[in-house]
Amino acid sequence: MLDRIQSLAKEIAPRLIEIRRHIHSHPELSGHEYQTAAYVAGVLSSCGVQVREGVGQTGVIGELGDRQQPRVAIRTDMDALPIEERTGLPFASRNPGVMHACGHDVHTTLGLGTAMVLSRFVDELPGAVRFLFQPAEEIAQGAHWMVADGAMAEVDAIFGVHVFPSIPGGIVGVRYGALTAAADDLELIITGESGHGARPYEAVDAIWIAAQVITTLQQAISRTHNPLRPVVLTIGKIQGGRAPNAIADSVQLLGTVRSLHPETHRELPDWIENIVAGVCKTYGANYQMNYRRLVPSVFNDTALTQIVESTVRQAWGETGMQLLMEPSLGAEDFSVYLDHAPGTMFRLGVGHANQRNYALHHPQFDIDEEAIMTGVITLAYSAWQYLERWQTD
Repeated sequence: MLDRIQSLAKEIAPRLIEIRRHIHSHPELSGHEYQTAAYVAGVLSSCGVQVREGVGQTGVIGELGDRQQPRVAIRTDMDALPIEERTGLPFASRNPGVMHACGHDVHTTLGLGTAMVLSRFVDELPGAVRFLFQPAEEIAQGAHWMVADGAMAEVDAIFGVHVFPSIPGGIVGVRYGALTAAADDLELIITGESGHGARPYEAVDAIWIAAQVITTLQQAISRTHNPLRPVVLTIGKIQGGRAPNAIADSVQLLGTVRSLHPETHRELPDWIENIVAGVCKTYGANYQMNYRRLVPSVFNDTALTQIVESTVRQAWGETGMQLLMEPSLGAEDFSVYLDHAPGTMFRLGVGHANQRNYALHHPQFDIDEEAIMTGVITLAYSAWQYLERWQTD
């Protein structure tokens, strides 16, 4: 079957590049993927896949195969970023200020390509495949929406993929265990007492106390947390004050908190609040803390990761795979699906040879389109292997 999947993927490769370029030219922000969803539904319908639209607001589900058999899901995401594209490509974004700078145009294409390939073999398919085209990954909400709309009902396993420009095009990055970090949002409001800038001793300076909070948090991470269980706390926005000669009475801090270890993840809100409370008490300020858990860590299932590795080794040998030794502190809401079924996500190398490769979320990010065929083959044959093994177990 691998040979047949490879042959068909090569046959449809030019069409997949057309699909990717169309989606790239028409990016849509999280929760607004209306045209993309309609396009996806049309392609799925054209190859005989049963389609359900409006899942998780703007998501799409495609169903293929016998529903009485085991079902494997393949998840790809569709949303773009609020970034002005500067690639100069002839198929660059036609939507000013919006760009597929994270490769979700490629992910959507991979999902469609996999559906196109497997639909040709539907009569031989040893089970069912559910294709999840998810909105709003960039705001870490789409997976929650999809699950709430029943996307994981009767799903036995799930595969996912994310492009990676630091891996050469066509190479598949495989990681066992933790792939990404848990991500949380943090809001702190420090409240002091206003006064004249010339007499700070008569006031409670919220800006200065906020600075002490930030410094103390960063120092405490290095001194009180196990370095083998990494934590990254970044304050990305500070807002406060009304005039240059007035002591600020309130400062808002917004940030992100990343961690890998489940126990550390559970403890972080209390740990942060204890530090903030201590600093504020010392200097006579009050505080309000809002801590919102976004997504847990993506933890790849061993058996399913072995299937991806087996696919890559069979298709391209040792040279086609890169074993990823370290996780990323980036986050992925693919992890939300893993509360409902075991799954694994692999990295698809899209880096160009002999030229600079810009990072994800960069306005000049682009991919080696030859990698699209690699991604489709990996997803299609991994799903096939999973269903086939289920039948023989």
